Amino acid sequence: MLSDDALDRLRQVTQWPDLTGTRYELRGELARGGMGVVYVARDRELERDVALKLIAVEAADADTASRLRREARTMARLEHPGIVPVHDVGELADGRVFYAMKLVSGKRLDELVEGGLPLRERLRVLLRICEPVAFAHAHGVIHRDLKPENVMVGPFGEVLVMDWGVAKHRPEPPAASGEAPATASPAPHATAHGTIVGTPAYMSPEQARGDVERVDARSDVYALGAILYFMLAGRAPGRPPASPDAPTHTWVRPRSMGVAPGIAAPHELVPDLPRPLEAICLKALALEPERRYAGVARLRSRALSGRRARVRLSGRAAGPRPPFREPASNANRARARVRRHARRAAAGGAGVTW
Repeated sequence: MLSDDALDRLRQVTQWPDLTGTRYELRGELARGGMGVVYVARDRELERDVALKLIAVEAADADTASRLRREARTMARLEHPGIVPVHDVGELADGRVFYAMKLVSGKRLDELVEGGLPLRERLRVLLRICEPVAFAHAHGVIHRDLKPENVMVGPFGEVLVMDWGVAKHRPEPPAASGEAPATASPAPHATAHGTIVGTPAYMSPEQARGDVERVDARSDVYALGAILYFMLAGRAPGRPPASPDAPTHTWVRPRSMGVAPGIAAPHELVPDLPRPLEAICLKALALEPERRYAGVARLRSRALSGRRARVRLSGRAAGPRPPFREPASNANRARARVRRHARRAAAGGAGVTW
């Protein structure tokens, strides 16, 4: 009698795609999601292994096929070292669409963090994530599903942002002459208002509301802030601890800081974190897009500054902490100098040295 594992394996093999008529030879299943499946295959023409992504049999229809083609075209359009290159698009004998891409080796970011990746290295990865995301934004593409599970870190330190299947394409800006863009009509398969796209623990509030018109680069900034939170605290913002014995935290940011209720300060979960990193994280997680960083480049710049902060994870108890503030900008520092100068002048003191 076959064991349960053997039966599962047999069931899996019977669902493998028929690659007859293609240049690929199936090697095995790599990963499976809600609608798609990724297989390892051998490209006989170029004599190399590739990853083949196609729609699962139970989810195959004309709409999902069209979306898979769109995902492949999005990735092909975004030629960046941090985005997996697409090699080929085709159709199987059963009508299912597939695309071939680089086979990525390494581990997912969530696995590395849970395995004890040092904080300095986590921040290096965050900076690398920002690069392809900023590149995509410059080309009118919003990822909309950034999370640790969608980031791969290779054995040589390479960082790749995966799974662009729900990416949003912004309309092209008007030409310099003021003429309307040539593609004024809605893009095919555009997400309808009210549709919720993304992963709940990492999606921005506007995504959670289904407010598609407000989803822009700042929505990805929120997701990056949530990834930074995961890096600092070991879990996604607002998510309860995995262990029932772990202490619970009911600390909620003051409304004036603009962060969604229910998000504990990272230092309450991991004492003695560098304050600049926590402030950067919570600004990116602002409830309203206007209160977040205006773009990924700004977030990356701040994270780079925060990375230089002294990182100490000794676990010693921390005393009361003053309110968190975003690191001062040059303009804020200048205004502070003017105020100090005015106070000293009013008191009859000497001028301040600039």
